[in-house]
Parts: sequence; C-alpha cells; structure tokens
Amino acid sequence: MVPNNLRVMMLTWEFPPRIIGGISPHVYHLSKNLAEKGVKVYIVTCDFPGASPHETLDGGVEVFRVDSYKNPSPDFASWVYLMNMNMQKEAAAIVKNLGGVDIFHAHDWLVANASIGLKHVFRKPLLATIHSTEVGRRNGIHTDYERMIHETEAWLTYEAWRVICCSNYMVSHARWAFGLPEDKLVMVPNGVEAKEYERSNIDLHQFRRRFALPEEKIVLFVGRLVYEKGIHILIGAVPKILEKVNAKFVVVGNGYMKETLSEHVKRIGLAHKVLFTGFVDDETLRNLQKCANVSVVPSLFEPFGIVALEAMAAKSPVVVSDTGGLSEIVEHDVTGVKVYPNNPDSLAWGVTRVLLDEDYADRLRENAYRMVLEKFNWEKISQQTKNIYEKVLGEYSKTFWA
Repeated sequence: MVPNNLRVMMLTWEFPPRIIGGISPHVYHLSKNLAEKGVKVYIVTCDFPGASPHETLDGGVEVFRVDSYKNPSPDFASWVYLMNMNMQKEAAAIVKNLGGVDIFHAHDWLVANASIGLKHVFRKPLLATIHSTEVGRRNGIHTDYERMIHETEAWLTYEAWRVICCSNYMVSHARWAFGLPEDKLVMVPNGVEAKEYERSNIDLHQFRRRFALPEEKIVLFVGRLVYEKGIHILIGAVPKILEKVNAKFVVVGNGYMKETLSEHVKRIGLAHKVLFTGFVDDETLRNLQKCANVSVVPSLFEPFGIVALEAMAAKSPVVVSDTGGLSEIVEHDVTGVKVYPNNPDSLAWGVTRVLLDEDYADRLRENAYRMVLEKFNWEKISQQTKNIYEKVLGEYSKTFWA
C-alpha cells in the first residue's frame, strides 16, 4: 500500500547556501517540486555558517542542518566518516520526532553510511541517486583512498532499493562499475529552472564590460578546474581560436589546476585574453551565461552535464565534448556542437564555427532553449521521481519488513 501523504527524507552533504557542486541545486529543485506534488520532503544536510538549523522553505520542504563535526580530522575521509555518525544520530532523532518517514533518499557516497544505517534502524526502503563515480572521475582506481570511495559507492548501490542515474550513459556506467542488475537502475535526468534566467534588472551591456571589451566575443567555461572537466583542453585551444576570432575566455570556478593554467597563459603571452574569475555568486553566473557568445563544456568524463543545460536556459550556444551525458543532451548541429573529447583542435573548430556564423548560433540557441523547456523541466522530473517512490513502496508493502 502506498500512503496518501508520502514522506521522504533526503540526505545530502550540500544544500543551499552550501554549494560545492551540482548536488546542491539538484536536491533544492527536486525537493521543492516534489512538495508541490503533495510529497512531504525533509532534507537532512550539513550545517553552514549563518544558515538556520531548521527552516521550512516555500512549498513546505523542511530543512534540518545538523552538526557536521567540527573537531580537527586528519583527512577528508575521516571527516566524512565522523560527519556520517553525527548525521545518522541526529536524523534518527528527527525521524522519531516526526513519527516516521516512508523512504530515505541518499544523494551520493558522502552520506552513504548515515543513509544505510537509517534504512536498517527504521526498516524503510532506501533510494540512492548516484551523481558521479570515483572510477569515472579518476579514470580508474589507483590509490587506497580512491578504493575507499569506490567501495562506499558500491555499498550504497547494493543497499539501495533503486539506484537513480541522471543519464543513460550513467546507467550503463553504474551497471559496469558496481555490477548492478538492470532492473535496479532507473534513469531520471537532471533539470534546470529556466525561469531563473528571465529575472534580471541590470543592464547586460554594462555588466558585460566587466569581463570583456565590446569587440571581444565571450567564450565561457563554468566548472571545477580539475582534469576530468577538460579545462586544460580549452586552454590548449585558446591560441587556435584567437587566430580566427577576437575573443575573451572567461573561466568561472576553482580547482587544483587553476595556478598551473594561469601560469601557462602568462608564459604564452595570453594572460590578457583569459580571465580566471574564481567562484562567482548565482546572479553573476546567470548574467555571464546570458552574455556569453558561446559556452564550452570540454569534459573528459561527464555523467550528465548540468552546465550545458544552464547555458541553454540562458540562450547561450553550447560546444561540448561528445562524451557521457553530454552526448545525450546535445544533438549535433541542432541544439549545440559536439566535438571530439580531449582534442584542442576539434574544440577550436567547434568554438570558431559558432562565433563566425551568427545565424547558425541563433538557430542552436533557439532549438536548445525549446528543448530545455520541453524535456528538462523540474515539474516533469519530480513526477518521474514520485512515480519511482510509489513503485518502490508498492514493492516494499509486500515484504516482511512492512
């Protein structure tokens, strides 16, 4: 039997205002849209300076920010383990006070221990959304630290009733990485809130001048400055693009490759053409995406590619690596340009093709925006997720746990 008032507890280590990567906005929009469909959603996440320990968002989502363990830890893995101990203890008390929940929903390996513990304490089904994998991020498992993360991910997928992946690529990747049966995996895409790009009270021409000269085309990269995101491929393509187009390369994000790449562009005499902004706030990012003449996603490994969707929602033409989830989002020559992964020459070809043909860029822009509204809206995604919850609870009701 599926309860009329479905109650779901989501566990995530990041939730606004804590934004580390794509999990935070994903959980925010998914929970908000589920609440609009009558699902009572409780978020358990880590505390954050200045954020309330308990708040109710518009729509009724309740957020509990729990002690994330502030004592010194020898390394990140130890902190994650101790954070999970605190999260499980505090989440168990919350569930008890609420009178129970129907489903636990874990987002990635960082909350695996707490989520699995809660599943067994309360004997309720656990779902897991796998946003990425260690074997994918690292192109294999090379160290004990990476093996620990991989085995935690495998344990979470083993304990989960269903494993949700954001692309068909990730479904096949998770099946291979964790040896999962096909009927345990389900694909629900990521989404984007296109309305957020409609709200702007600023003069975009004036805003644009903060980043580029009027005669320069803006080539935008948004993401962590790490190997798998392919930022080094874009930097390698910069001289080739500048041979044909007067452009400014705006790189938004932080990561361990930032200093090395910054030194490289200085050495080749192009520091005036590449701007590393570091982290920027949401409004600045959205306005930058709206100003960009082209947005580039040159990833080597990409489970989904939310940055490409956001660029499409901002009506910025996209050039992406033909890999992973990006291959599914972008239809070549229709909603964007696909280029060969790990190939600066191919990337330079794709970028210059968009920048030198305004009619072509406009066609990509309009087709992509229409596709985002039709296929990747949170209303549709939340309904798919709700359907999975109801199916799982129907199966659960026939087991001895119920």
